[in-house]
Amino acid sequence: MIRGALRDRRKTRLSGQKNTQVGSIMLEALIGVLIFSLGILALIAMQARAIQLGTDASLRSNAAFLANQLLSQMWVSNKATLAASFQPNGGAVWKAQVEATLPGVVDRNLPPLVVVDANNNVTITIRWQAPHERMAHTYTMVAQVGE
Repeated sequence: MIRGALRDRRKTRLSGQKNTQVGSIMLEALIGVLIFSLGILALIAMQARAIQLGTDASLRSNAAFLANQLLSQMWVSNKATLAASFQPNGGAVWKAQVEATLPGVVDRNLPPLVVVDANNNVTITIRWQAPHERMAHTYTMVAQVGE
């Protein structure tokens, strides 16, 4: 009799556990899908950020190239007329190259600026702003042109 009562209790307890775990597999699957989805979203966000940083680096290297190009022109030009030839914006042809190469120069009124002092110290400032950005980027080159 006692053995029969213990068996009945075990059966009741086992069958009670079975009923409480009916949805646990579904819950585990949903949690797994949620974690996987968050991982995929994180990968997409990292890829978008990598593309943005690559674009920023490309624009910065273009600005450095344009500044070096103007500085090279200054080195081969007449040093006595350096300020008159290149101030305030590096000349029409170079300014047009900057406007064509970098975004936001024309749209946001960010013209390049060239300053030549009495000792032929040259400061070239190039600014640009991509359409998705709130602030403008600035590239400044300072050099002395002369012997």
